[in-house]
Amino acid sequence: MPPVITAFGLVLARNTGVVNIGETNLPYPAYVMFSMALWQTFVEALNGPLAAVNQAKPMLAKINFPREAIILAKLGEVFFNFGIKLILIVGLFLWFHIPVTWSVVLAPVALVHLVMLGTAIGLFLSPLGALYGDVSKALPLVVAPWFLLTPVIYPVPQGGWFGAIVNWNPVTPLLVTTRELATTGLVSDPAGFWAASGLALVGLLVAWVMYRLAMPFIVERMSS
Repeated sequence: MPPVITAFGLVLARNTGVVNIGETNLPYPAYVMFSMALWQTFVEALNGPLAAVNQAKPMLAKINFPREAIILAKLGEVFFNFGIKLILIVGLFLWFHIPVTWSVVLAPVALVHLVMLGTAIGLFLSPLGALYGDVSKALPLVVAPWFLLTPVIYPVPQGGWFGAIVNWNPVTPLLVTTRELATTGLVSDPAGFWAASGLALVGLLVAWVMYRLAMPFIVERMSS
């Protein structure tokens, strides 16, 4: 529902001239709903490790099991939820007659990189979030402005200081490339995509090591 509601409000605002968003390479309702589905998936991947650790606190202190299991379970949940969103995306392609190119088979690869980035950030925060509940409460305060700095409801700006901030945002090339591979097949920023993918992979590996090292101390702290 959030992609549909957001698209309805923005299309209404755009058609009445309240906002000037610019031209998109897809019909605007499809552009917003597809982009919102990708953004939601990123945010779910980011929130997943924090939510997993907080929900498993009683079990972590009593049962000895691989701590990575709760993170992998959350990742499975993220991809399952995207499968539900995929119904909306397929409906958009049919309703707006969006052509499908061969590059659509590569879109899941870019989506995995987007999920990796969100998971890496969530893993970095999860040990701290297990001890301090304010971490989870403060996260929406960061995600809300981050959403506005990501080309979800507008095309990628090409100039100015705002355009520079949007293009330096690591979510931008991952989300935009996923959208482009699924629709036009023309990747506008391959260098940015691979740079952000490398950041996501390295960040995930470092965060995973930190998570494994930190969790025994966190569990001991929670059980004392």
